[in-house]
Amino acid sequence: MSADFFDQVAPIRLRDPLAALLGAFDDGVYDIGYREVVKLAGHSCPTVAGAYLMARTGLQALYGDALPVRGDVRVDLPASVDEGVTGVIANVLSFITGATERSGFHGLAGQFDRRNLLHFSQPVAHALALTRCDTGEKVSVRYDASSVPADPAMRPLMSRVLSGQASPQEAAAFGALWQARVRAILVDHGDDPAVVSVAA
Repeated sequence: MSADFFDQVAPIRLRDPLAALLGAFDDGVYDIGYREVVKLAGHSCPTVAGAYLMARTGLQALYGDALPVRGDVRVDLPASVDEGVTGVIANVLSFITGATERSGFHGLAGQFDRRNLLHFSQPVAHALALTRCDTGEKVSVRYDASSVPADPAMRPLMSRVLSGQASPQEAAAFGALWQARVRAILVDHGDDPAVVSVAA
């Protein structure tokens, strides 16, 4: 399994008023694709895939047919930044939405401030919540990839790879099986409400 499927994943199109102002993109409109998110994270896994799908699903629910506005979305996560995979999810959501905790752009003349839009340890019922800063509309997003099983051969291969005992062929087979599951999550189940959905 090669990484060619990265480009089969529907991109997220956004409008970034800051990018428009500073001439980075025409009208501030651009796409963020899964391949770019993989480069940000340094790897492709069910967590990175889930963060991407949650961002795409949540933004679509918030904005409908309109383009989501990067830098105008608050992200709330239920766990602390150093708990489990929360940091990985936060990095992906920050990249897509522009939301940061304290390290983001300070703004120009009181506009385009990206700080204080990413919050941890919040009373969120599901995996994360997104809120439009302009309207206050909020959605909570679920993600559960347990219905997309891994190949049974993957676990023993992973053990051999991590222990340094795997042959080059076994290592390649493990990587292929790993990405096959990620592909199934993103391409085959990217719109499956059993995997990702907006909570009522």
